[in-house]
Amino acid sequence: MRLCALRRCPPRTGDRGKGKGSGGGPLRSRTTFVRETWRRGARRACCKVRARVLLEWSGELRRDVAGFEPGYDATVVRLLRAHGADVLGKTNCDEFGMGSMNVYSVHGPVLNPHGTPAAVGAEEAEAWTAETVAGARVAGGSSGGSAAAVAAGMCRVALGTDTGGSTRLPASYCGVVGLKPSYGLLSRWGVVAFADSLDCVGVFGADVGSVREVFGVLDVYDARDPTSAPVGRREAARGRWKRRVEELGLGQHGGRLDGLRVGVPQEYFPREMTEDVLRPVRKTLRGLKERGAVIVPVSLPNTRYALSAYYVLASAEASSNLARYDGVQYGLNEKGPGKTAGEMYAWTRSAGFGGEVQRRILLGTYALGAGKFDNYFLQAQRVRELVRGDFARVLGGEDGVDVLVHASAVGTAPRMGEGVGAEGYVQDVLTVGASLGGLPGLSVPVAGEEGWPVGVSVVGGWGSEEILFIVGEAVGSSSF
Repeated sequence: MRLCALRRCPPRTGDRGKGKGSGGGPLRSRTTFVRETWRRGARRACCKVRARVLLEWSGELRRDVAGFEPGYDATVVRLLRAHGADVLGKTNCDEFGMGSMNVYSVHGPVLNPHGTPAAVGAEEAEAWTAETVAGARVAGGSSGGSAAAVAAGMCRVALGTDTGGSTRLPASYCGVVGLKPSYGLLSRWGVVAFADSLDCVGVFGADVGSVREVFGVLDVYDARDPTSAPVGRREAARGRWKRRVEELGLGQHGGRLDGLRVGVPQEYFPREMTEDVLRPVRKTLRGLKERGAVIVPVSLPNTRYALSAYYVLASAEASSNLARYDGVQYGLNEKGPGKTAGEMYAWTRSAGFGGEVQRRILLGTYALGAGKFDNYFLQAQRVRELVRGDFARVLGGEDGVDVLVHASAVGTAPRMGEGVGAEGYVQDVLTVGASLGGLPGLSVPVAGEEGWPVGVSVVGGWGSEEILFIVGEAVGSSSF
């Protein structure tokens, strides 16, 4: 497969087979990939620096994070192994998880399996040259490698991360199921940070059942993760949504959704949305209505400010997190022709970070500046509270709805080279709202009219993953 979706990883000393888990757990038959931003014992974490540039500079592997070999597994990887999953290796992703199309990777852009010669057959794949890559479609980002691996049939499930849509967007483009769980449910211990208040571990799967199974294994409290939701809050949320499921009788009557209130936010149909997406979404809503769901138009008025607030907050947090890569404590040290500490910082960070990462660091540093903090960072925090308030008002109370349903993306997968510059940042317009609110979102593929996948997102209140899985299965079956 010429998708640039995977990175080969040698088996760790002491592993049984190639990444096989121990015991006969519920995931014993599952093959799994994890994204490059995970720490896995004796696996190099290469996605964080421009390894090619560093090699070109010196001709040898420098002492940077490209050669860093962690001595432990991330909590989610450990849980997968403990329940019998076969962790096969790591997948490609945007550098530091920054990107919406997976074209900002040191390993090359990830190609969408749909419509590529690699997906059609080996004979046609021989003709897949560099000249034809320009006509291919992107897999979406930043976790495009994981989505492409599932879409290409390389595995049943894969892990990624989701900061502002990095699981749901590639799931939509590649035609697989992608879950961004409620913030704090899945442990982030062992995951390289982008924006701490937004980062979530995401799960990709070939179907809703596979994602549900993996989520059930990973949904545990982790004392090592300071953002992990406490047990009491988890149990309260599970109990609340379980009572709602039982009240409606969901999953007990042949997929009927009688009494389920489905909100359709009017702000999630922007003018940029194409007819290729709009028609399948309308068809899905009709299918849910036929199953007994009550379709309720709702308004989330502060959605118009969500994208701007997201990029200010995420970039500011990234600027703070990536300050550790200064060439002093660890990692690449590039002195250059200068002799001062400031010049060493500049040379090291210029050599180690790619263009997109540098842009976001500059934006975040500007927003955190002494003269800009109130006007940008604090203002973005206020917008975030307004967005949260919109969701709380709509997804609660007697007059509220149980879930929201909307398109995962404004269009189908863009062609390679499209959507660059400022246009690329608009790709997240339909996904950042749930991220700012810390709410779960499940993207489910539906039948597109032009042969390209279309994703429909189901968003619920905090801790409502179980009801999302039930509705997600209905969404998938209602569109075909």
